[in-house]
Amino acid sequence: MNINIDARKKRTYDAIVIGSGISGGWSAKELCEKGLKTLVLERGNKLDHISDYHTALKDPWDLENRNMQTEDDRNQYAIQSRCYAFNDGTRHLFVRDTDNPYEQTKPFEWIRGYHVGGKSLMWARQTYRWSDFDFEANAQDGHGTDWPIRYADLAPWYSYVERFVGISGNPDGLPQIPDSEFLPAIELTAVEKHLQKSIKDNYPGRTLISGRCANLTARINDRGPCQFRSLCHRGCPFSAAFASQSATLPAAAATKKMTLRTDSIVHSILYDEKKQRATGVRVIDANTREMTEYYAKIIFVNAGTVNTTAILLNSESTRFPNGLGNDSGVLGHYLMDHCYRGRAWATFDGYENHYHKGRRPTGFYIPRFRNLLGDKQQNFVRGYSIGGSCERGAAWQQGAWQEGFGADFKKSMTRPGQWELGLHAQGECLPHFDNKLTINKIKLDAWGMPTVNFDCQWRENELAMLKDSSNTMQEMLETAGFKNIQISDSQESPGKGIHEMGTARMGRDPKTSMLNAHNQLHSAPNVFVTDGACMASTATQNPSLTYMALTARAADFAVKALNKRTI
Repeated sequence: MNINIDARKKRTYDAIVIGSGISGGWSAKELCEKGLKTLVLERGNKLDHISDYHTALKDPWDLENRNMQTEDDRNQYAIQSRCYAFNDGTRHLFVRDTDNPYEQTKPFEWIRGYHVGGKSLMWARQTYRWSDFDFEANAQDGHGTDWPIRYADLAPWYSYVERFVGISGNPDGLPQIPDSEFLPAIELTAVEKHLQKSIKDNYPGRTLISGRCANLTARINDRGPCQFRSLCHRGCPFSAAFASQSATLPAAAATKKMTLRTDSIVHSILYDEKKQRATGVRVIDANTREMTEYYAKIIFVNAGTVNTTAILLNSESTRFPNGLGNDSGVLGHYLMDHCYRGRAWATFDGYENHYHKGRRPTGFYIPRFRNLLGDKQQNFVRGYSIGGSCERGAAWQQGAWQEGFGADFKKSMTRPGQWELGLHAQGECLPHFDNKLTINKIKLDAWGMPTVNFDCQWRENELAMLKDSSNTMQEMLETAGFKNIQISDSQESPGKGIHEMGTARMGRDPKTSMLNAHNQLHSAPNVFVTDGACMASTATQNPSLTYMALTARAADFAVKALNKRTI
């Protein structure tokens, strides 16, 4: 009996964090720094900062396939290989789709990285605050449930995480994207500045700014600065591109309060019906398939939107027959992503005596201007932002297929190519109950876990927005004097934006939401969800900065509540 007591004691912590990605890393840092003995569970393999970035310093010719995808990639990584960051140098950071199947009632491209740090290594690092235009939108137009918080609740937490992360950008003074705590911005190119002026002169209410990103343009402690290599997705050995490995997890480890357990697939959350609280988690060892239980006072679920919701759905009990905390019946519903289908490409003549520094890790950003600040559209609600970049093509790349030889040929390869611009619209997705994910408890994966099924599609509002964004990009480029303009629709499915959100949303009413204003499950208040699953809408901005702020805020609340013994 004493042996059992001792064994359970060794598996008992103050807090358990499920996942080590962007939000999980922040949960670990905050809980550990506040004195909690914390277990961090990562379903993937160990991946240490710098020492495991084995492709970070390699040139294309040093890689087996010259950084190109292969036929084998397209077979074994059928979904993952469609991601912009997937190539010969990053393949090892993505799951093999043949080993990790899922179902699609309607197409959904689920991009995943199962390793320490998760997708914090592969994200695009675009960081924009939300505003009250976003937190109030659901209440104002009736789409979705009202957020239980407003910008004022999150503003100090945005500042808190920004000072640690390091955000490059300018104080632009725009109400739809409040200014952050900034490091120096990355300069626009000459043609981007030309487009910026054209938009300012011809389109009141629209503004082109330097893309705000989590790349250090100045050193913070032992991190950075950015070397402008644009190889961030391989892992940054200079610690300039923000990732869990380089920032939050080392901070957590420095407290001596963190235990990081890899190859640990969380099966479900344990719930004690007498105590009316969660008591721990069941974990499957990814290698041995052995199941072990770990215990804690509070649990932060940061497995990533889809896996977080799958864990909650799989956490059944007499009290919660349809998933932990799912009294409302909305768990798995209101799945959202940003619609990136609208694209543009063009060239520009002129500024031939200008170039740009290095391979920039960001470009430019045009914040939302539709249905905002006096603009009113009849065909759709909400809006979209536009991102892009304009740089000179590298003439040497043409040498791979262009005929020629000799000194003159080699010299021609050293001259910069023409200015080329690429744009993409980033449309807000409305929350719909029928856009959902479910779990199939009959069709199991290799570890005995239920597989996920997606039933999600773009709907009338997103498609109307897509049409408007395409027309708008065409018009702005023509006005600015661009040539060879090509407008396209990528036709990509939800998921490809890699901003999956919703499915365990926050809300004021427990009858229509899963989480309260502090990211607690309404009916299991010692369980917190602070990743993309908690989102009640998508806004038009990239969401990761908001996940970080929500996580820091929730962790602060959780520790204070523990100390007061209110959870």
